[in-house]
This record gives sequence, C-alpha cells and structure tokens, in this order.
Amino acid sequence: MSQQIRTATGGHSRILGIGGYRPRRVVSNDEMCARVDSSPEWIESRSGIRERRFAQPDETLAVMAVAAAGKALAHAGALPDQVDLVLVASMSNLVQTPPLSVRVAEALGAHHAAGVDVSAACAGFCHALALASDAVSAGSARHVLVIGTERMTDIVDPLDRSVSVLFADGAGAAVVGPSSTPGIGPVVRGAAGRYERALSMSASWGEFAADPAPGRRPWMRMDGRRVFRWAMEEVAPQARHALTAAGVEPAALDVFVPHQANLRMIELMAERLGLGAGTAVARDVVRSGNTSAASVPLALETLLTDGSAGSGDTALLLGFGAGLNFAGQVVELP
Repeated sequence: MSQQIRTATGGHSRILGIGGYRPRRVVSNDEMCARVDSSPEWIESRSGIRERRFAQPDETLAVMAVAAAGKALAHAGALPDQVDLVLVASMSNLVQTPPLSVRVAEALGAHHAAGVDVSAACAGFCHALALASDAVSAGSARHVLVIGTERMTDIVDPLDRSVSVLFADGAGAAVVGPSSTPGIGPVVRGAAGRYERALSMSASWGEFAADPAPGRRPWMRMDGRRVFRWAMEEVAPQARHALTAAGVEPAALDVFVPHQANLRMIELMAERLGLGAGTAVARDVVRSGNTSAASVPLALETLLTDGSAGSGDTALLLGFGAGLNFAGQVVELP
C-alpha cells in the first residue's frame, strides 16, 4: 500500500553574511612583464587590471576558503556548528578526492555539515548560491555556506601572456539562511556547449599521465574574443531577464556585480542594462584580476567594505565563463 511522501517545508532565503580572502602577495603589471612579452600599459588597456594577488604555497584552496568562510560567518553572526551544508565552487582544484567542501567544513568546525563541490568555472558561485537558496527555501537546510575559492595560477601557463596576466587567486564566501521575506531572486542560468573550446584545458590529466612530457602539462587556454562576444551577445540579455524575474527595474537597481573578467566587458554590460546613475558597479578586477568562482563574492565584499553598497541594497550578481555557461540572480544585501 503506497503512502504519501512527506516533504520538508520552508519559506524564503537570503544572504546573511559575506567574507573574502585575498592572498598576501600583490603582483603588479610591471612584475608580470618581467616574464612575459608585454607592457603594463598593454595589460591595463586590454583588461583594466593593474595588479592581482598570487597565492603562496601555504595559501591552499582550503586555507583560503576557510578564511573567507570564517569572515562570512562572523558577518552573519552564525557559528560553524549551525551550518548544514557547505558548497564549494572551484575550477582549479587538482585533488579529485576527498571533496574540497568536506575538508573545508571539517577545518571550519562544521562537523555535522554535508559537503558538495561545484564545478562550473567562473559561474560556480552564482550556481552554488542558487542551490543554497533552494535548499533553505525548501527547508532541507537552515544555513548553507557558499564558497568560491581559486588558485588560477595552478592551471594557467605562467608564460602564456594571453591568460597569465588576467587570472589570479583568492576566495569569497556567503552564508545563506532563512528569511521571512524573499532575499534571493529566481536564478537565470544556461549554457552554450557549442563554444566549449573557447575556454578549456589544453589536455586532460589522463593524457598527461600517458605522456608526461614537459610540454604536455594541462594548461587552461582561452579564446578571449569568442568569450567576449558570447558574453555581450548572449549573457548580457540574460542579466535583464534576472532583473525581470525578480521584479526589479534596471534603473532602480542599487548594485551590479558581474564576474570580474575584464573592465571593458563590465562597463559595456552596465551600459547595455540601462542602469541608473546611482547604481554601484563592481570593478574589483582592477586590483584583483580574474579570480573565476571567487570573483563575484570578492567584488561584493569590496563594495560592502568601502561603503559603495549597503545593507538592504538590491544587487544583481552574474557569473559566466567556461562551458560556456552562466548564472545570475538578484539578491538583497546583508
């Protein structure tokens, strides 16, 4: 005899706290040009980047994630043992098992939390944020830690000037918890697998194991022009859909936090969205470079810290990258 399945009951979700970790070592464009054929002016004119952070050996993915998560928990006024689920987004984790999320949860003291790794490249944080929001709203978790942590310097060829000057390291985190009113809007997401080679690895680790010649080591390769065109033609319109889904007019948006890939791309997206003159636009790429899954939370932390954004502001978050895939949503800031 069949019985009705009982489901969890929930309500709404919101971001309760934000935190970030930036590696100690600051790397200027002058330093980058000492090893690649370029100039500081060329790098800045192409990307908007003036400096970035490179992690030292002791600043592992887990160490950076724990530091960022600790700040987010403190901002939220929550304790590690209140966390039910840890979601860690990263594209630079070279260890397949155990899951990075489980190691991070243990190091934090969230001993009863489940851990899930998310692999969605630069869109990883926004994808994970949507999963966290759904879990809290459905009642299957009360507090979820969402972390983006990257050591892009581990997967980028340091002598490849087309990408080595762009990518950097760091971690950002958010605590998602219950709310009496909606604090995280519907996610808008998608992918364009037909462009998968626009941002991919030069070889698989399996291929490298079969032929471990120095020139065979897997490195990330990027067709920057293809990614730029896709972002402008296909992702930018989706950003407007995220606003519509949340019931927010572009001119009324307080904060725009797109993936920090390229300053020109950020400014063009903001222009095409028709944002109001008072909308704060994240430009953290200038000082932090492209930190992939960590870029959105790190940029958001910067805006909250310097006073450009405040508690209760509505912010459009938008991640996009390898896949090619994207995810975005409107949130109310903690």
